Amino acid sequence: MQLHADLLFAGGRVYSADADAGWANAVAVRGDRILAVGRPLDLDELRGPLTRVINLHGRLILPGFTDSHIHFTDQALRARQLDVSGARSAAEVAERVRAHAARVAPGRWLLGGGYDANLWPDGPAPHRSLLDAAAPDLPVRLDSKDLHTIWVNSVALRQAGITAATPDVPGGVIDRDAVGEPTGVLRDQAIQCLAIHQPAADLAEMTAAVREATPGLWAKGLVAIHNAVVPHDTLVLPAYQALHQAGELRLRVLIHLPVEDLPHARAIGLQSGLGDAWLRLGSIKIFADGALGSRTASMFQPYLGEPHNRGVITTGSEEMLEQALTASAGGLSLAIHAIGDRANHDVLDVLAEVRRQEAARGQPPVRPLRHRIEHAQCLRQADLPRLAQLGIIASVQPIHCTSDLRIADKYWGRERTGGAYAFRDLLDSGARLAFGSDGPVESYDPLLGIHAAVTRRRPDGVPGPDGWHTEQRVTVAEAIDAYTRWPAYAAGEEDYRGTITPGKVADLVLLDQDILALEPEEILNTRVAMTVLDGKVVWENGL
Repeated sequence: MQLHADLLFAGGRVYSADADAGWANAVAVRGDRILAVGRPLDLDELRGPLTRVINLHGRLILPGFTDSHIHFTDQALRARQLDVSGARSAAEVAERVRAHAARVAPGRWLLGGGYDANLWPDGPAPHRSLLDAAAPDLPVRLDSKDLHTIWVNSVALRQAGITAATPDVPGGVIDRDAVGEPTGVLRDQAIQCLAIHQPAADLAEMTAAVREATPGLWAKGLVAIHNAVVPHDTLVLPAYQALHQAGELRLRVLIHLPVEDLPHARAIGLQSGLGDAWLRLGSIKIFADGALGSRTASMFQPYLGEPHNRGVITTGSEEMLEQALTASAGGLSLAIHAIGDRANHDVLDVLAEVRRQEAARGQPPVRPLRHRIEHAQCLRQADLPRLAQLGIIASVQPIHCTSDLRIADKYWGRERTGGAYAFRDLLDSGARLAFGSDGPVESYDPLLGIHAAVTRRRPDGVPGPDGWHTEQRVTVAEAIDAYTRWPAYAAGEEDYRGTITPGKVADLVLLDQDILALEPEEILNTRVAMTVLDGKVVWENGL
């Protein structure tokens, strides 16, 4: 008996992201799987009385997008908090806090984030006194745009026990004023001095936030995420598990574990890849350094204008090597945050020894561990080829390139930024790129990421028609692959998702324009017309 399709797309272009498949004009879906790919005439026999036929009208259909680095639970909770992004001064942030404070119940924390002090050329710097005046009775915590700095008020400092006598924190910075008092600005590992005293969201709040935020991902064509974590994110996995058990996890999630959980994971024998097509265990997440925006990324040379600042090493090489070898020996892959050129160099040294010991253990596994560097923002030329040589995935965020270009030149200098966000060089060396957003740091819209990778310009045209280090541009097809095929590979899921191939899960995105045939600037005017997840239409707009 002939199997009929539930969905039949025809009359456009199908980019399968499968290097061996070539182009097609039609896709048939039955149940949760891709039934057939080819020409409309060849697939017409799959049309039945209940088949929904969708005329593409020349539009482009792609595999569903994956965000390979997103803090989605933070993104979801942020929608319930104070948004201070776009504020043009510390005083404007304080005014937003003042206006919001009346809506916070007594005894609760006022939480928010998104400020970027790098955009404030004039006026006061972030200081506890500004927040004290705006919310004198509530503990206030605001996360910076890059999530590597927080700004708090005196109530929060008192609750955390942070005073002038609090010692400096290895791998972190407590900003202090001229008399040694904390200013209320904490960077990198110093954030944990406060985080352990701050009440966390409960499980019900987190699951509700994720449930509410998921349709926003579908609207951008996203069907899967790799959820990055930070220390003490203890409810992230339980939240996804609760949704999955209730049949409400409508997103494919690869979740990394913080390195603090490594001893527990080893003790019970957890390995990367545990799970199913909806929720899987990814890597052990380690932080090597801070971030560019907070001027804590670890660099070989000092930041311009700051001769004593080479950034922050959050995990020393010896400690990182011990952690990495422990994880690898237990079948756990590594996802290591590294932004500065010194951090990336040190991480590559660690991963080289990990690979050496993996090989020395005997016959390599059929599927070697998919280790990855998260961000890989600034690389020395001598280190750049090492990712491909070691089989390390570059989990990078193209929208960081265009968002950071001004501060990268300001703090690192034009010469060093020649090795920053080096997507073209990484691809040409043989490395695999997996694109993401680092949301809520940046927008999770993959089309914005594709535009950034292809043009090296912001949507407003900055830095001009010639772009920024345009020798590092990639093609539209390469950018699509980095949002589809290679994230599936990074997660060990390439056997069942990531390309439009018969037998694989039916995760598809239909765009209202063919971005492979447009001028690159027109990518910004392209929208998602339909998102299909597991064979079901979850988002539809304008069809």
